[in-house]
Amino acid sequence: MNDAASRDPLHGVTLERLLNELVAHYGWDELGRRIDIRCFNVDPSIASSLKFLRRTPWARAQVEALYVELVRRG
Repeated sequence: MNDAASRDPLHGVTLERLLNELVAHYGWDELGRRIDIRCFNVDPSIASSLKFLRRTPWARAQVEALYVELVRRG
């Protein structure tokens, strides 16, 4: 593994794992407040959120940025 990959907090993290960790930390209500997308605010589920995030690059980028912030804060 090279140094760049080892320092990337998203390296080796699946979207499902990332989303589960965010939901465990923030809960759906807070996650929906921080990132205002329908799949977090109306009848949220991991499955519907994954489907949306896989098709919507701008939303996925916001979720990944929030995850990176969470990981860096430790």
